[in-house]
Amino acid sequence: MPHPLIGPNPDLKQLWDEGLEIEIRKGILLVHRIPYVNAAKAIKFGTLVSELALDKDRTVQPPPHPADWIGEYPCHKDGSAIAQLRHPNSQRKDLGDGIVVDHMFSNRPERGYTDYHHKITTYIQIISAPAQSIDKTVTAYTLQVIPNNDCESVFRYVDTNSSGAEINAISSKLRGQTVAIIGLGGTGSYVLDLVSKTEVKEIRLFDKDTFIQRNAFRAPGAAPIEALGERVKKTDYFKAIYSQMHKNVVSDPVNIDSSNLEKLSGVDFAFICIDDGPAKKTIVERLLAQGTPFIDVGMGVSIVDGANALIGIIRTTTSTPDKHDHIEKRISFAADANDVYARNIQIAELNALNAAFAVIKWKKVYGFYQDLTKEHDMTYTINTGEVENEDTHA
Repeated sequence: MPHPLIGPNPDLKQLWDEGLEIEIRKGILLVHRIPYVNAAKAIKFGTLVSELALDKDRTVQPPPHPADWIGEYPCHKDGSAIAQLRHPNSQRKDLGDGIVVDHMFSNRPERGYTDYHHKITTYIQIISAPAQSIDKTVTAYTLQVIPNNDCESVFRYVDTNSSGAEINAISSKLRGQTVAIIGLGGTGSYVLDLVSKTEVKEIRLFDKDTFIQRNAFRAPGAAPIEALGERVKKTDYFKAIYSQMHKNVVSDPVNIDSSNLEKLSGVDFAFICIDDGPAKKTIVERLLAQGTPFIDVGMGVSIVDGANALIGIIRTTTSTPDKHDHIEKRISFAADANDVYARNIQIAELNALNAAFAVIKWKKVYGFYQDLTKEHDMTYTINTGEVENEDTHA
């Protein structure tokens, strides 16, 4: 059975119908068993690799990006390298999902390629011509079918952002996680917005509150006025939105407390985005006990200068199995935290920034971003623009 992207796209379908051994894996097109000549003047077979540019499930004109190659560098029949393929930045690299390329090629018509059939067949002609001059029977058009082994994706459409940027291998470090977002207020909803664009296995949403008008002014996107009158739970509201991208968003309209801590079982990472001090303490104790890493976010904003300006601090506190002795001094579990927070000022860009800091740190924990300082507590002060990193872990 061909990949689902082949049928709707005439350029890919033509490559398939002509008998090329094509495969699509995570937004990357692979064309296998292309004959070429190596430096020893022997006929070998390699794989041409190209990112796919898509609009939904339809291919668009290939961008002016080069193609990649799995195999030795192709040569003329006398063993000299085919110079017209050479790319100055060619190097071996891992594109993820088992795709490790050996070379990068650059050969593009002045006006670019019209579609993927044009691009692939042009490269095949250049690469295979020397081999066919030696043996007319060798061909890339084998009529052999490559099974569709592309694993079931958590996304409803192909992540061409990661494949186009060649960071599939890095993005896969987040794959398979079950992530909990506890609290879907301003910051929690932005955490969801960012996490939903990753390959985590499941996103569990916890919040018993209803989505109301004030929530709309500190949440991602623009809520339709009809949604405000429906009185839907926050978890249901955001699930309906983000399930359009990520298949495994789970709505659980409850607040986590001592009566339902079992809901945190099986969670690989948690974002705590609530203000209830005692409830937060119960959640933190449970996560620590089961060895689950988490990030707690906090924000405090006040009016100054005779009510003419705002100041504030954003906090991101991280706990991992290797570093959690700082939690008591960094996170407030005060019983009156809820009353203070209810009167506090929240603005969308601060919620978004708080969420971004938290998600960046989460990605650092798992090696998506390089982490040189390994800080486990970070604050950003608005009026000075200062970032302070504390509680580092060697």
